Amino acid sequence: MIKVSDQEREVAQLIIDTLNLEDIEVDDIEPEEPLFNEGLGLDSIDALELALAISKTYGFQLRSDDSENARIFSSLRKLSEHVGKNRQT
Repeated sequence: MIKVSDQEREVAQLIIDTLNLEDIEVDDIEPEEPLFNEGLGLDSIDALELALAISKTYGFQLRSDDSENARIFSSLRKLSEHVGKNRQT
């Protein structure tokens, strides 16, 4: 089993709450698993909703034209790392 940090658990819960993933628990989201397509199965609309929730929750913007978005949103671990480096609250 892969170790999940408190921050990863917090971001996983944000994903679940924001996207109303009723059948998913925090422990169901593997930190290295892709968030989109074959992994958790999120799509571009989910990304927009998630970016807005991150902005409101953590006080920084995720821009749609950022060349790093594919890396940032590649997994729970990468997204959590980005939140940790940029959070204002």
